[in-house]
Amino acid sequence: MRRDALALYIHLVWATWDRLPLITPEIERPLHRVIASEAQKMGCVLLALNSVPDHLHILVRIPSTVAIAELVKQLKGVSSRFVNETLDPARSFKWQGFYGAFSVSRWDVEKIQTYVQRQKEHHETSTLIPELESVSEEVKPEQLESVNAG
Repeated sequence: MRRDALALYIHLVWATWDRLPLITPEIERPLHRVIASEAQKMGCVLLALNSVPDHLHILVRIPSTVAIAELVKQLKGVSSRFVNETLDPARSFKWQGFYGAFSVSRWDVEKIQTYVQRQKEHHETSTLIPELESVSEEVKPEQLESVNAG
């Protein structure tokens, strides 16, 4: 039987509410486990997952049947519910409403995987790649005007 050749790699980044340091050492490992489990349930292959106190990075291979927005919605929803209801942190755990999603060429998967795995090191040594840290794109008022005029 023949199958389509499909390899969609996505690097996802999203932050905690107001960039608060909510990903504490106590919740980090269980948070990662629940995200990894949910990604797998959705048919994704998790290649890398790491976080710092105020945001996380994920590299996944997604099937053609999963929309990126739906994947992120599910991962964020399940993980925040899990933290609040099961881990019962000192303060309410919440993700920001937006995220970054970047397609990754199959030739760059190893490079992005290594970058995600070394998140803590990159933040400690200021060796970040700004394009890979973005969770939203700021839209300037003049850009909105030109979009609305068109």
